[in-house]
Amino acid sequence: MTVAQIASAQGPGEAAPDLAAWMGAYGGELRRYFARRAPASEADDLVQDVFLRLQSARFGAPIADAQRYLFTVARHVLASRRRKSPARHAALEEAPEPVSHLSPERILVGRQDYARAIRAVVDLPPRARSAFRLHRFEELTYAAIADRMGISRESVKELLRRASDRVSDVLRVEA
Repeated sequence: MTVAQIASAQGPGEAAPDLAAWMGAYGGELRRYFARRAPASEADDLVQDVFLRLQSARFGAPIADAQRYLFTVARHVLASRRRKSPARHAALEEAPEPVSHLSPERILVGRQDYARAIRAVVDLPPRARSAFRLHRFEELTYAAIADRMGISRESVKELLRRASDRVSDVLRVEA
């Protein structure tokens, strides 16, 4: 199908393209384009992403050069996939094996860890415990904690550092 035929398939004055005609005309070309630039197993998914973007796009005017437009979208889809790919694959490779069930031992260990963490926070000195609670549980900023406690931001920072160190030490030693 030629560009003129694609443009005429849009209809006079229509802004949205006829995706079925575009898929028929350019689907194979897009697959070959992606097969040369990405793993062949991903080519169909990438073509689908192109047409998905086209379907959700809002067009203000008819597209003059359909092929050029499609391959511009294809380049953007490929760049987007490449940007996301390393992090996604690294996260999948490093992910621990999924736990199929929670055994009684696993539940007991979790409860013991939770109790140790709570005990470590409760055993903090009062000012450090207060700063820790405000920061970790109420999600206040250092400045907000400083205002509420009547101390400087640097003092808040030091209290939180000490509190975190103490809680970490307790959890590490008792593990």
